[in-house]
Amino acid sequence: MLELIIGQKAEFSKTLSEADVYLFAGITADINPIHINEVYAVTSYFGKRIVHGILVLGLVSRVLGNQLPGPGTIYVTQSLNFLAPVFIGDTVTARVEVLEVLKSGTRV
Repeated sequence: MLELIIGQKAEFSKTLSEADVYLFAGITADINPIHINEVYAVTSYFGKRIVHGILVLGLVSRVLGNQLPGPGTIYVTQSLNFLAPVFIGDTVTARVEVLEVLKSGTRV
C-alpha cells in the first residue's frame, strides 16, 4: 500500500471535446440542450454550449483512482462549487492534494 504524506499532490489535464460531451450525454441521458444543442446554447446566458459539470468533476476521480492514491481507491464524499463554465475545447486540470492522513492510515 502506498504510504501517503501530507502535501503529496497529483494532477491530470484534459482538453474536453465535443465527442466527450456527446458520449457523456449518451451514457447519463443528460441531454440538456445547453450541452448538446448549439442553436439553443447560443441563446443561453453562456452564449455557447458548456460541458457537463459532472463530466469535469469526473477528472478528479481519474486522478484519485489512477495516480494518488491509485488503483483501488474509493472516495466517499466531496463538496464543490461550480465557479465558471467549461466550454468545449477548454483544457482543464484536476488536482488533488493530501491535506490530512487519519490515524487509521486508510483514509486521507
